Amino acid sequence: MCNWSMTAKRVFISLPAALILLIALDGCGFKTQPVAPQDVVPVAINDLRYELSEKGVTLSWSYPVETITGQAITELDSFVLYRAVVPVDSYCDTCPIPYGKAISLPGGSLPGEGKKTATYEATLLRPGNLYFFQVRSKTGWLAESAPSNLVSFVWQVPPKAPAGLTASVKNGGVRLSWQPVTAQVDGSPVTQPVRYQVSRSVGGGSFATVGKPTADTFYQDTDVKNTRQYFYKVQAFTVYDKGNVGGGLSEAVSATPVDRTAPAAPKNVKTVRTRTGVKIFWNEVKAADLNGYRVYRRLPGSTAWKKVQDVNLPYTLYEDKNIPAGVDHAFYAVTSIDRSTPANESKRSAEVRVNY
Repeated sequence: MCNWSMTAKRVFISLPAALILLIALDGCGFKTQPVAPQDVVPVAINDLRYELSEKGVTLSWSYPVETITGQAITELDSFVLYRAVVPVDSYCDTCPIPYGKAISLPGGSLPGEGKKTATYEATLLRPGNLYFFQVRSKTGWLAESAPSNLVSFVWQVPPKAPAGLTASVKNGGVRLSWQPVTAQVDGSPVTQPVRYQVSRSVGGGSFATVGKPTADTFYQDTDVKNTRQYFYKVQAFTVYDKGNVGGGLSEAVSATPVDRTAPAAPKNVKTVRTRTGVKIFWNEVKAADLNGYRVYRRLPGSTAWKKVQDVNLPYTLYEDKNIPAGVDHAFYAVTSIDRSTPANESKRSAEVRVNY
């Protein structure tokens, strides 16, 4: 009888089991890691974008809604964010981007309708560095999308927010003006070119940029509707060779445009004496927002015009039956008014004399 040690017994027993396991694995064909089926891999995110402020950067992107084979996605397991930081002085545009450790972010369910947006904020950025970001989405352990579009920007000490923003309503739009930005948030003077970007909110909704960045300290918003309230903010950013650095947003101001364009004055005003008074009639005024007319009377020896009557559409005549006593004639004129509140009123028509 052989006197084997316990170690030898273990080796003897383990060797057949290992051989069986190797044979089984070889038979299953697992030579590399499993690949996720194509119908669960999300499409790549293509709208990764960023917004700079004096605090840092805010990234945002849309949840993918389908896989690369067109299957609908109802829930995402997670996002994987890749970030690289490169000093501006040592940047090489032909070198691979040196991404650091990936950042895992939670996913979540998608709404039945509409889009869902993910956001990520990065603060404590270091001046004089280029930042690069990409993101992937995952529906499971191996089901990871291709990389998103790449976004990059240079970070320097940002400029201060514009001060003194004002809004004045002009006919057909809103005019904004603000003070020039000459200092950075740390108090040091701005040495780079400064540009300004206006953002607008309609009726208290979310802000969106309007117009293009400008070097001017004013902006005329003509894409507005009368009686609708608008809110405005302005952001300053400094221009560098490798990109722009955004500063803080100004305080918001609001403005509500109003229509101040009056319709044309009525023409060809005539009067006819009747048994009961004076009948005044005129040509119709062509205006999309016309609301009616006003008839005025002036007595001899006076420069004051008294409103006699408002005339609603579609009428273009009025009979004045309240003839003033003690005069043998009077003068009449007509104006047109629109639907604005208060109404815009045209100039008076040419006056017409009538003898009583």
